[in-house]
Amino acid sequence: MDEQLVVREPGTGRSTWAMQSLFEHLLEPGQSSRLGVALVTQPPGVATPLHRHTQEAEAFYVLDGRVSYCAGEETFELYDGCFIHLPPGVPHAFRIRGDQPARLLALTAPAGLLHLYDEVGMPATEHRLPGLDALPAEVEIPRWMEIGPRYGLEVVGPPIPE
Repeated sequence: MDEQLVVREPGTGRSTWAMQSLFEHLLEPGQSSRLGVALVTQPPGVATPLHRHTQEAEAFYVLDGRVSYCAGEETFELYDGCFIHLPPGVPHAFRIRGDQPARLLALTAPAGLLHLYDEVGMPATEHRLPGLDALPAEVEIPRWMEIGPRYGLEVVGPPIPE
């Protein structure tokens, strides 16, 4: 695949609602096979179960907000300006803390993992956090369990407690 030159102005990336969150795609798998990039906005309380990716490395740079991040055997309290890199296979989970949404720059290598959010979630009709117009958890969670393994996503434990 040929790599493409990509320039995005704020708010112009294709967006997806998944995990009660907004994923604005900045660099997509069709534009780069090596790197996927998304601007992710997540409301307080959102959490993932402990999981690992067998195919991709992930990295997150916290632009705004507070995030408890369990990686391997350690838990880190991340805040504005913190960065975390997760090699493939490292079990990890996070929970958004505080009373404000968190904004994260999310990177995946290779790029394909970002399509998982598209398959599980739905196209965002606006660049905002979803409300009642998003998929309910009882619809979305079974989709994660069905589709995730195709992307090398393995759930290995519960979420970080509240």
